[in-house]
Amino acid sequence: MFRICARTGGLRALHGAAASRGFGTKAAAPSRLRNVVWATSVAVLGGLGYVYVTDTRAGVHKYVATPLIRLMDPEDAHNLSIWCLKHGLGPVDRTDDADVLNIELWGKQMSNPVGLAAGFDKNGEAVDGLFNLGFGAVEVGSITPHEQAGNPRPRLFRVDESRAVINRMGLNNDGAQVCGDRIKSRFWRMLAAQSRRQGETVASLAAGVNRSARADRLLGVNVSKSKASAPESYSDYVDGLNELGAYADYVVINVSCPNVKNIRAGADVAVLESTIAAVVRARNQMPDYRPPIVLKIGPDNDHDQRRLIAQLAIDYRVDGIIATNTTLSRPHGMDDPNEVALQTGGLSGEPLRKMALETTRDMYRLTKGRIPIIGCGGISTAEDALQFAKAGASMVQIYSSMTYDGPGKVCEIKDGLVDLLKGRKWSDIVGEDARS
Repeated sequence: MFRICARTGGLRALHGAAASRGFGTKAAAPSRLRNVVWATSVAVLGGLGYVYVTDTRAGVHKYVATPLIRLMDPEDAHNLSIWCLKHGLGPVDRTDDADVLNIELWGKQMSNPVGLAAGFDKNGEAVDGLFNLGFGAVEVGSITPHEQAGNPRPRLFRVDESRAVINRMGLNNDGAQVCGDRIKSRFWRMLAAQSRRQGETVASLAAGVNRSARADRLLGVNVSKSKASAPESYSDYVDGLNELGAYADYVVINVSCPNVKNIRAGADVAVLESTIAAVVRARNQMPDYRPPIVLKIGPDNDHDQRRLIAQLAIDYRVDGIIATNTTLSRPHGMDDPNEVALQTGGLSGEPLRKMALETTRDMYRLTKGRIPIIGCGGISTAEDALQFAKAGASMVQIYSSMTYDGPGKVCEIKDGLVDLLKGRKWSDIVGEDARS
């Protein structure tokens, strides 16, 4: 009897346990399903959020991040931007450039004609982060033979109401050797990575690749003079070319920086001629690769001065002219209620556009379209870029407009150009105004 009771009790216990397990299984299934759905939703939304935030065309950069960064001191904000781009924290242009934007410059292919002007990445620290924004060309510098601290702070100012920037940085940079080592290291590192992916030797890749280490992008290096050099001296430019030229798709001779007193080549024709002659001669003596030489001029030259500059560029076979650098003048009609424009230094941004456009048009006509002109100064929209192209610019450069609109500015201009060109190619409209 005790055995029967024990068996009966045992069966009841087993039945109860089974029922309990069955009930628990039914309750756990929806819970597990909810967890899976929740985890999947978080992963999908997180992935979409990442894709959005890291896209150059995302509005968050223009309407949230950039206004917040502008609350900072201008130079601190600039340094933060460089740090982010250097460490891969900048957004990326994931869209292939339209064929109508493709150009050829100095025998090299570019996917688009929108470049970054010198002054943003003075030391060549964030080249790839900048290319990832969508630029067809990135110009680093200006770089001097020796390290320079530049002028005392504050030395960078925003004129918000006029969307302008004033700087008196004084060519602060790490010097040609440090910058050169950085640029060289990047080049060989990029080629080594390509070699592993493609199965080709580094030597074979180096023979045919752009110095940017990207098939359709160009890396420019802007060189200038140390503050201690004599005003009439040109040796600093030659030294910069010899140190950096082998790793540049083009080398810019900065003869027009308004913030360094000993740069006379931009205003003294005799000094300019000796400088151009020395640099071109040094380039022609380079043993293997010989980069194009580009002259960067200021916006304050009158027509006669531009005519002389154009003739020198033709006579010495300069490969390009950038029009223009910043200006010490303050164009009439600037909106500046806080009188920031009273600060000394070179002015860039929208107030410079008219002067830069006029110089671009003049230099194209004076060189008869034989020398590529790079338009630079106050370009902030696709309409601006198109105007410069029609005036004679084979390529344009931007910088100050990113201060106000953020890292997506280059893609905004490219997208706008595709609409404005209406099927025509950029290269077909270069110099159109001079032909009409």
